[in-house]
Amino acid sequence: MKAEFFPSKACGTVKAPASKSMAHRLLICAGLSGESSVINGIDLSEDVSATIDCLKTLGAECVVDRGRAFVKGINILKVSPDGVFHCRESGSTIRFFVPIALATGEKCAFDGSERLLSRPMDVYSEICSQKGMAFSKNEVSLTVKGPMTSGVYKIPGNISSQFISGLMFVLPLLDGDSEIHVLPPVESRSYIDLTVRALSLFGVEVKHEKNGIFKIKGNQKYSGRKISVEGDYSNAAFLSAFNLFGGNVQVEGLSCDSDQGDAVYPDLFRRLNKSDTVIHIGDCPDLAPVLFSIAAAKSGGVFTGTKRLKIKESDRAQAMADELAKFGTKVVIDEDSVKIYPKSFHKPESILFGHNDHRIVMAMSVLCSLTGGVIDGVQAVSKSYPGFFDDLKN
Repeated sequence: MKAEFFPSKACGTVKAPASKSMAHRLLICAGLSGESSVINGIDLSEDVSATIDCLKTLGAECVVDRGRAFVKGINILKVSPDGVFHCRESGSTIRFFVPIALATGEKCAFDGSERLLSRPMDVYSEICSQKGMAFSKNEVSLTVKGPMTSGVYKIPGNISSQFISGLMFVLPLLDGDSEIHVLPPVESRSYIDLTVRALSLFGVEVKHEKNGIFKIKGNQKYSGRKISVEGDYSNAAFLSAFNLFGGNVQVEGLSCDSDQGDAVYPDLFRRLNKSDTVIHIGDCPDLAPVLFSIAAAKSGGVFTGTKRLKIKESDRAQAMADELAKFGTKVVIDEDSVKIYPKSFHKPESILFGHNDHRIVMAMSVLCSLTGGVIDGVQAVSKSYPGFFDDLKN
């Protein structure tokens, strides 16, 4: 599906979409509670829908009506999952649910898109090997079998925080105390904090000691809650980016005390007004596409901590380089950095491609509001922000 833009300035007020990151976490906590919960502000994106599907596979009940999820949870230690865990294209979903599936002690199978199953899962493979659990993965599926046990788990800190969060959901429910040792350097720390916060909202405690050690008491229980999902800074960044190019968009519904790492975007936007800017994005990799776009249309910039962009929904650094070249921008990609050199920024010379990546599509939309242009593959926004184009039209 294609979208055609004409040069224009976005003006108006829009409510930030619900945080996909927090929606995943709150739904899982509710599903593991064994009690009833109500979660307000659920946006049925593809990723959140995948998490709901997996909760149902576990045996939890989850009904979403007009943005409100009614969840009846289960005791994870006493269930036999019914069917395959369908994860679609959601990296968060598959990485959160592998430890949950292991905790059941049953043989559990996962499937998803080819791109999803090509993303690294080595951390869980090594844990299963060390702890005597089964783990097998191929191009079309992943299969695991526990039971999972309490103990000490050592995780590299320079990989996706989703592995750490996955363990945090389950270890509090097991007999015996556990520790997670996150080995430095630690990236995406804010996403770990989001998980700790979500757990605490449902009555489960994880204590962060010094040197990246998280201590977790066993035999804890999740309590049912009535709670709302906060607004999403990751997607709000794309809306606010229009303001850098003559727009006047007011984004409502963002929490001032959020733990979301992407809440730094207003400061990073200001820094991009200066030339020779160097920005580390290791803690906010999802902002990369919009930051690269702004840099292309303004004064350029150097971005470090970009290594993990290869394993997102697309190879985001290369995808952005390919598309920004159509605007006349030079992009140099190194192992852990990306340099943006504006040359003669102009209307794209050919149709832009979304690379089946929601954030690439939204980043290109910001630039097309300046120059006009056509983006192919815009349906990718359904992964996290299905209402994006409706909001732009309004």
